[in-house]
Amino acid sequence: MAGMEMERIALPPRGPRELPLALLELGSSGRFELLTGEPGDAEGPEHRSTLPQGLPPWAPPPLWAELERKFLGTPEGLPLHRHQRARRAWLRTPDPRALFALDPTPVGGGLRAERDPRTGALLGFSEELLPSAGLSPSSSPSLLRPPGEGLRVGGGLTSVPFWPGGQDEPTLDQLRAPRNEEEEEDVDFDTDLLTTPPGLKRGVEFKPQGFGEGALSLSGLLETLDTLELGGGGDPQLGTPPKSPQSPPHNQFGEGSHPEPPPRRCDSLEELLAKEEVGTPPAPPPEPPEELWAELVDATTPVQGFEELLPDPAHKWPFTPDPFQQRAALCLERGHSVLVAAHTSAGKTAVAEYAIALARRHMTRSIYTSPIKALSNQKFRDFRETFGDVGLLTGDAQLRPEAACLVMTTEILRSMLYNGSDTIRDLEWVIFDEVHYVNDDERGVVWEEVLILLPEHVKLVLLSATVPNALEFAQWVGRTKRRCVRVLSTPRRPVPLEHFLFTGNSSRTRHQLFQLLGPSGAFSTQGYYAAVEAKKEQSSKHAQSFGARQPTLGGSNPGQERGVWLSLLETLRERELLPAVTFTFSRGRCEDQAAALGSLDLLGGPEKAQVRQFLTRCLARLRGSDRRLPQVLQLSDLLQRGIGVHHGGVLPLLKEIVEMLFSQGLVKVLFATETFAMGVNMPARTVVFDSIRKHDGSSFRDLLPGEYTQMSGRAGRRGLDATGTVIILCKGPVPELSDLHRMMLGRPSPLQSRFRLTYPMILLLLRAPALRPHDLMRRSFAEFPLRRDATAQTRRVAALREALAALGDPEGTPGDNGGDNGGDIGDLPQYYRAVVALRRARSVLQRCLAQPGGQRVLTPGRVVVVSTPKHRNALGLVLQVSSGGSGRTFTTLVLSEKPPENGGAPPEPPQDVPYPEELLLSRLFLPEGPPGPCLEQLRPEDIVGVTAKTLRVNPEILLQELRPPRGPRPRSPPVGGGLSAALQELSRLAGVSARDGGGLPLLEAFGVPPGRDPEAAAAAAEIRGLGAALGGFRCVRSPRFPQQYSQYAARQELLEQLEELQFQLSDQSLLLLPEYHQRLEVLSELGYVSGGAVALGGRVAALLSTEQLVLTELLLGNVLAPLRPEESVALLSCLVTPGRGEPLPEGLSPALTQALERLRAVAARVARLEQQRGLGPGPDDFVAQFGFSLVQVVYEWARGMPFAEIARLAPVQEGSVVRAIQRLEELLRELRQAARAVGDPAMAAKMEAAAAMIKRDIVFAASLYTQ
Repeated sequence: MAGMEMERIALPPRGPRELPLALLELGSSGRFELLTGEPGDAEGPEHRSTLPQGLPPWAPPPLWAELERKFLGTPEGLPLHRHQRARRAWLRTPDPRALFALDPTPVGGGLRAERDPRTGALLGFSEELLPSAGLSPSSSPSLLRPPGEGLRVGGGLTSVPFWPGGQDEPTLDQLRAPRNEEEEEDVDFDTDLLTTPPGLKRGVEFKPQGFGEGALSLSGLLETLDTLELGGGGDPQLGTPPKSPQSPPHNQFGEGSHPEPPPRRCDSLEELLAKEEVGTPPAPPPEPPEELWAELVDATTPVQGFEELLPDPAHKWPFTPDPFQQRAALCLERGHSVLVAAHTSAGKTAVAEYAIALARRHMTRSIYTSPIKALSNQKFRDFRETFGDVGLLTGDAQLRPEAACLVMTTEILRSMLYNGSDTIRDLEWVIFDEVHYVNDDERGVVWEEVLILLPEHVKLVLLSATVPNALEFAQWVGRTKRRCVRVLSTPRRPVPLEHFLFTGNSSRTRHQLFQLLGPSGAFSTQGYYAAVEAKKEQSSKHAQSFGARQPTLGGSNPGQERGVWLSLLETLRERELLPAVTFTFSRGRCEDQAAALGSLDLLGGPEKAQVRQFLTRCLARLRGSDRRLPQVLQLSDLLQRGIGVHHGGVLPLLKEIVEMLFSQGLVKVLFATETFAMGVNMPARTVVFDSIRKHDGSSFRDLLPGEYTQMSGRAGRRGLDATGTVIILCKGPVPELSDLHRMMLGRPSPLQSRFRLTYPMILLLLRAPALRPHDLMRRSFAEFPLRRDATAQTRRVAALREALAALGDPEGTPGDNGGDNGGDIGDLPQYYRAVVALRRARSVLQRCLAQPGGQRVLTPGRVVVVSTPKHRNALGLVLQVSSGGSGRTFTTLVLSEKPPENGGAPPEPPQDVPYPEELLLSRLFLPEGPPGPCLEQLRPEDIVGVTAKTLRVNPEILLQELRPPRGPRPRSPPVGGGLSAALQELSRLAGVSARDGGGLPLLEAFGVPPGRDPEAAAAAAEIRGLGAALGGFRCVRSPRFPQQYSQYAARQELLEQLEELQFQLSDQSLLLLPEYHQRLEVLSELGYVSGGAVALGGRVAALLSTEQLVLTELLLGNVLAPLRPEESVALLSCLVTPGRGEPLPEGLSPALTQALERLRAVAARVARLEQQRGLGPGPDDFVAQFGFSLVQVVYEWARGMPFAEIARLAPVQEGSVVRAIQRLEELLRELRQAARAVGDPAMAAKMEAAAAMIKRDIVFAASLYTQ
């Protein structure tokens, strides 16, 4: 060992070049780093260098991960005291090696194995482009694209929607092609084709070359190609024998036939079709049947063997399912989309639960949408108790967005679809609750957008109240998604209803209910008239006591109002008809009626204790001042007596308390507005209507049948009540019998489209590749009646083109006499247009005959000129004028040929060839032999002229002679004296017209006074001008005119039909296309759209949900920049508060006042711009929509004023204030997102600070349903 140590010491030291060191050159900036090699390495590492551009920017690990590791994982790193002064920035440890972890470049292609189809032997490989190559969330709507921004449940700002189901998804090349809004130019392959290539002096002339007299038919060409055999071997797998090389060639022309002459060369396939000789134009094929995309399922009888058909259901209900629930479960198991139109409280939610359970079994996701946020919260609670893994997404709450079942409002789902949320990838079922909300004027468009935009793999569950056109709506959904929808409907309510009238508090009727409608649905007029008599008796007693003054319709004085309610509640209590829901169509009257009950107590001791304990627990989350709000104290007192109030002016927390206590049976009488009928299934024993009239925003009207059915459907608890009770109060006069009958038994309002264009819709679709606003307009429910036969129309277009090709061109060409000296047909097209214009102008005058002016002219005895398929310019005598459901008809004796004596067919009318004398009625029909009578029922369009002649006849006698007698009818009935004289006179007039050549004198404009109808006067003037020009055409003098005109007219008629069908199938026929162009012009004028691309302003406007143009102009115009956060939020309150024309509030800061003025100026400028394009109201009406009543309220709330003082300061109820502030917070979040999109971090921070100022206390108290 010593020797070895001495040997080591004896080694000479290494020089600088022998050390295991190397240099790392960093780019081209002259920086170096020293690298050390492994110990014992004799050679040392090699010198290295980076790319000439240097290292890429250093990407450290996420800050949150490092903070979590250092501080949350090691709490000793945080100070124990004065944590507010703890540092908020920490030095980070560099990790350059993280730069080497690069994501692999996605592979754009792959290898595909080619195999022998018979043996499976590997033949080789071929390279192919992968369908997902080059896809990204911002450029492709394909589901194959990679995930977007951090898998956000709401989608990304730059992501485009997934491709909607029901349409063919575009290829990658189509997506990369530039968007061209203009239609493609039609190319004429006969004249527009180039024959000389660029750079060459001459090319190829494609001229027809004659190869024989025969023309090649397309059918013969196809038969030749079908019989042509290539190759000599047969396929043993297909059972075809090999072909012998010595076998004679197959004779394609048949045995003993001769080959056709060589075909004549054609320049195009269209010319080939046109030259095919056909004797007569082929008849168009029959109309194909309508496509059926909806199927009505029988839901009246139970499913036999349901347990055997579904032995392992995805969800087991705690009750025996009804037939419609069984059928729906079977449809869902088979993957069918369903529409369930059932009565209120029938159990539609059970179908939704099964769809959710089915998605859980398939390990996919489901979404439940509702029209209102309160209903979403309630369903979240119910589904969480049933399934557990449920999330909630609303405007102000996000709970468990990663859950398998998500409950949200329909607007949230629409936002997810437009932003391309990756949650849609795993989505299997979407449940639309209350889908009849599509009838809502303001928000109905949301349902149509979502149904159109959902991808193909998503299946639908549509839950609706009973509507008359459920099958039509399902047909539209099925056609839109190209998937058959099963429709299930309940025939009757599970709990039948009884409808009564309550007339007042008289001694005889205070406990009496008058039945109007029984459980069987029979309307009782006896009960109605009994109620009327009782009301009259009560009015007479009132007159005796208080004079002749009758009780008013509004319910008399408060004392009488209280007496009516006390009498009714006493009756309900005695008959055990509580709990009851009273629908009152006024917030103020709800509270007044509840307060009018005084000290009435409907609860017992134990129930009072339950209510008191529940209130204490729910109100404990409020701060002290909020618990002492007047509304909280008043409603707490009412609830402890079993009385509740529920309307939009109640604080959201209190409304939830009322709903929960009502569902537990602790609220015996609930005074509510009609919004309560849209809530979760909370049935009562009785429903009371305070009145059957409501104000719909513009005027007072009676309840519609659908509204009455929706609210009265809350009566009757399934499993508890045999029948439900509905009572209509008659505090004033008893409503009319017809009004009650229409309201109770009338047909509910059908589902109608409320589709409309919005600026965000246009902007979001313009930035999506290959998806246009035209696609949404074409597939909307509004376009469905016009486009439901699109497939049949497409086939009809093909048939018309075939008929046109078979018809061929008219003989001869314009200006070519064709060797005929009898005339020239060059002006035939002009003559045809003149004839069409003449007939069109005459049809205007014919419509005037059905008007009062025409009635005075066409009196019995008037001689007219008749033209029908049986008669050509024949004289007629008007005998009778009658009106019916199909319009006005004229019973007329028409001059015609006498029928043959042997009973043969009457002679055919002459061919309808529009010579000038025929059109101008100067040549009238004249029988060749004795005239015969013909009685016709003419319509106004059958009368082409009204003469100045009238005959003195007795119409009744003539009608008796013309009508066939009873019994056997003779072959030729005898002509009476009066009838014979009338026919002779008509023949004489026709003969005089033929001899003179000028026709009978006609009344100008069919006798209609020109001053009363300007359109008729213009038509008469046009007829005069065209009549003077018809004689100057040369084509009418040609002997070929009848044939030429018939052929040309037939071709033009086919062309017109083809043009009309093509127009109906094109985007030009869209109902909203003019409005789309108008809105696009507004966006272009503001600079939001440029050259078909969405500019910065357009991207901002697309992020906003209300008043997009005004808000974008405020943001881009820096109107919000000089304001403090509390001033900004006060300014924005104008956009969420409906205006009533109030002036600007006083006492505001100068900056806020100036900003409000600028807001009004911006709104007026936007309104003028829209008005110039034919959109929206004028500037004054548009500016009046912005409300300034809550500016001071919101300003003080943002500064920290308690809500108790805010409630005293606000001019509206507490619930309205809360709702406005909540909507304002959503708007601030949208503006924060928009500020980040434009690169303004200061504005984004200001919006975030403003949202933090107003998001506090009772206004944003958490929902009880989510706790």
